[in-house]
Amino acid sequence: MKDRGLFSRWVWLLLSVLVAACGPAPVPMDSIAQAAYYQDPALLERAWQQPVAKTYPHPIEYQINEAFCGPATVVNLFHSLGIDRYDQESVFDQAGVSYWKARFLGLTLDELAGLIRANAGLDVTILRDVTREAFYAHLGRMNDPAYRYLINFNRRPLFGIEIGHFSPLGGYLADSDLVFVLDVLDDYQPFLVPADRLYAAMDTVDAETGRKRGLLLVRAATASGVSGGDLLDLPSIRR
Repeated sequence: MKDRGLFSRWVWLLLSVLVAACGPAPVPMDSIAQAAYYQDPALLERAWQQPVAKTYPHPIEYQINEAFCGPATVVNLFHSLGIDRYDQESVFDQAGVSYWKARFLGLTLDELAGLIRANAGLDVTILRDVTREAFYAHLGRMNDPAYRYLINFNRRPLFGIEIGHFSPLGGYLADSDLVFVLDVLDDYQPFLVPADRLYAAMDTVDAETGRKRGLLLVRAATASGVSGGDLLDLPSIRR
């Protein structure tokens, strides 16, 4: 595997910070984990029946260490598309980003897009600086199995815990205005969240890049009745 010899003293300090940040913590009173909808069994059953959610493993594959939410998100994405030749470590064999960078610092939105492209050659669009209006427009297409959405968000607006995170999105329950987040950390597991709360968590700055977090839109196939251009022309900044 690439760059396995890039150990240095600073990585161990970073690891200790990540372990502290990613571990379980007391649940704040305003955390969505206190809400009835969060992991309501009946709502979760409905969410798992959405067309996109049904393509993902159930249960999903959880991240193998504290920093691997990105690789776990990619592997679950691949499983949903019938690509089963990778695990959370082997996705780095052909990647332009170092395994050790991901292991100790995590991945940025751009790096996650590169990891997907390097391993599967899929059409990936980075959606950053997404307006609330554009976010809701994407929610309207989130149950279309021709596409997959992956989200980069900060847990603080949801759980009161300051840590960036990646996960796939399994769909949208429009009648309840709840988004189905396939959380790849087993301390949380898949949950439902109001769209506005999730938007607030996504509309935050990644301290590593100084840029907003956002979505990755992955084309699985041509959507029936919706051209790729129609979808990608939704108002947002992308590349």
